[in-house]
Amino acid sequence: MLTLLLIVLAVAGLLVAMRREAGAGAALLATGIPGLLGLGLGAPVIGVLLLIVAAAIAVAGLPALRRLWLTPRLFALFQKVAPRVSDTERTALESGTLSWDGELFTGRPRWESLLGYADNGLTEAEQAFLDVQCGKAAGMCNAWDITRERADLPRELWDYLKKEGFFGMIIPESYGGLGFSAKAQSMVLQKLAVNETLMVTVGVPNSLGPGELLLKYGTEAQKNHYLPRLADGREIPCFGLTGPRAGSDATSLPDTGIVCRQTVDGEDVLGVRLNFEKRWITLAPIATVVGLAFRLFDPDGLLGDEEDRGITLALIPRETEGMEIGRRHVPIGSPFLNGPIKGRDVFVPLSTIIGGEAMIGEGWRMLVECLAIGRCVTLPSGAAGTARYALGWSGGFTRIRRQFNVPVAEMEGVQEPLARMASMTYIAKAAVYQTANLIDHGEKPAVPSAILKSQLTEFQRALLGDAMDVHGGKAVTLGPRNYLGIGYSANPVAITVEGANIMTRNLMIFGQGVIRCHPYVLDELAAKEAGDARAFDSAFFGHAGLVFGNAARAFTLGLGLGKPAVPFTGPAREYAQDISRLAAGFGLCADAAMASLGSALKKREMISARLGDVLSNLYLASMVLKHWEAGSKVEGEEALLHYSCRFLLQRAEQAFMEFFDNLPNRSLGKALKLLAMPAGRRFSKPQDDLARDIAKRVSTHSALRTHLLENTWDQDDGDQPNPLAAYNALLADYDRAEALYRTLNKAYAKGELPETALHPEQRVEAGLEKGLISAEDAQFMRGFEAEVLELLTVDDFAFDELASDKDKVIYHAGQAPSA
Repeated sequence: MLTLLLIVLAVAGLLVAMRREAGAGAALLATGIPGLLGLGLGAPVIGVLLLIVAAAIAVAGLPALRRLWLTPRLFALFQKVAPRVSDTERTALESGTLSWDGELFTGRPRWESLLGYADNGLTEAEQAFLDVQCGKAAGMCNAWDITRERADLPRELWDYLKKEGFFGMIIPESYGGLGFSAKAQSMVLQKLAVNETLMVTVGVPNSLGPGELLLKYGTEAQKNHYLPRLADGREIPCFGLTGPRAGSDATSLPDTGIVCRQTVDGEDVLGVRLNFEKRWITLAPIATVVGLAFRLFDPDGLLGDEEDRGITLALIPRETEGMEIGRRHVPIGSPFLNGPIKGRDVFVPLSTIIGGEAMIGEGWRMLVECLAIGRCVTLPSGAAGTARYALGWSGGFTRIRRQFNVPVAEMEGVQEPLARMASMTYIAKAAVYQTANLIDHGEKPAVPSAILKSQLTEFQRALLGDAMDVHGGKAVTLGPRNYLGIGYSANPVAITVEGANIMTRNLMIFGQGVIRCHPYVLDELAAKEAGDARAFDSAFFGHAGLVFGNAARAFTLGLGLGKPAVPFTGPAREYAQDISRLAAGFGLCADAAMASLGSALKKREMISARLGDVLSNLYLASMVLKHWEAGSKVEGEEALLHYSCRFLLQRAEQAFMEFFDNLPNRSLGKALKLLAMPAGRRFSKPQDDLARDIAKRVSTHSALRTHLLENTWDQDDGDQPNPLAAYNALLADYDRAEALYRTLNKAYAKGELPETALHPEQRVEAGLEKGLISAEDAQFMRGFEAEVLELLTVDDFAFDELASDKDKVIYHAGQAPSA
């Protein structure tokens, strides 16, 4: 009995010391005191064993002892097995800043740090622009007209975008731009996401491209010349990075620049002779100035002794001799302007290099640093905006679309996807807004940018699929009335560009994050490169303490022993505690994967992807809690909070299980499963009652629906019809209409109305004649049903109208050419 008591005392003490990362001294006390008690109280075997453990802790844990023998041997081994970090990888790792992603990697996230990023909202000028200019621009768009009839935005819309400064959102007011915050940029793009082509056209110049590069790295002369012209649309920019053989592997650019001299207008000019071939360049067909990435070489030593000067960026005017530009690609589902650029023996002076000679060879760093911000805003905002419109349209459609005498929104088969759409919309809205708020506080969130880009565009893919399902024939029949089908077909663009989702999920989120965000790995690698054993000792044993700490935290929290302190009350509190618990398990598994696989982890992409999935879902759930805590908490939002957190945490636990089951070292996988999730899974898919409640709210005129659709184009004030405004108007009157539907349908079922009154309009007239409804109600229902029928109607065309080459049309069954 005494032996068992001493073991329990030692284990409990070790767990407390490990969980708190209290250091070797606390661990020595936790084992040494029970050991001495064992010797003194007649349990010598356990006493000796515990003292041996204490001695091992002293040798490994006390710096003065371990540096004599253990550290030099560990350092020599580490220098042999640690992966080499290439220059391009190092540039990527050193880009951006750490914020909440770094906290999650520690396994002991400090929630106060996340809540400390205060949100001041939008300025009056930003909100006014969102309300007025964005609504005006959205109201000029019709997807069919833009995609099938003109393959471009209307001329008056182009003029309006330039006049109102849409292309200068990121440019400071001192250069003629709008100087908007990241939150404002995100909200603008979400509102413009009513049309894919419009969103991309405005988003690209305000993302990775000449404007941002000039702001951060340009010379004063370059800034003064280009920024005002970019802000007011006199210059349309594009950026040439990818090509036929350089897509995701952008560091392997085959495009070259050779430093040389050439006579220009009678003067000897030092410059660069470029040869390049770029593809998939947005706005290239109409760009007036081209940002170009290339590999610079100086074979004649005109700039110095180094021949390979590295990736360099230049800004080239469209009219430069030798550059071929203007042709178009056809992006799937959306005609946003995109095309190739080629150049053969194109000579440009050194003054065209962005940042001048000082930035030669710094192109990859420049791109990666800008991408950390741009990738957080543009495509994630587009995905969040698309989600909100799709949800608004789908909720409205399923409420007015009746089958079996009830709205299809009352059918559980429709309620399930509606609730899922609402949850993805809520998550996306929270994630893009709160991450943009981090940017506004000076953060450059490199890893979160990869999370948002990949996760939210995948949400967009799933959500648009659900929207298509609940719309049925309304959405699969293209034409001017179809507000959904063209955007659905364009979704692969978002999946593919700015880092294809396959690459981002498998290589970037965890692969980059495990070194970039880990509290110790980067320091360990730096110590290796510097040959600094003392720095290695500090980093390595700090790392070891973190591993033991995460193991103790994950295990004890998984068993329900103690709750992590979190600064939340109400429903958010328990979810924050679960995120902290799973973060400890994630930190433990990340270290186990690195230790067991070593440099091979780079190639085990499915393992890396699953750990990335855990991190992604924990990050998104954290953003939801931050948004909830700072928000207005409208009626019905709590149900959506529960649904969203359970949805995300269930996905995180599923990713854990797949990681455990596929780790090559099976014994390690089982041990990690026992440590990280000792009680098994805690989260299943959200319950049906939550889905029913949410689906009803998003398909009726409710506070939750209004909250989710805030700052979308929902007014009937544009040149083009606005289906969202039409649905909102019908939902506002729906309760009155539903009561009349019930009265008329009940009367028809009893035989009180003629059997031939099969259409709603016929029943209205018959009910009026029978005195079942008033003349005022009949007039109301005539208008209501007319609006419903318009929204349910799909387009049709002359037999040969869809053929671009009428000579190839085969006319069947008496068909004749249309006039």
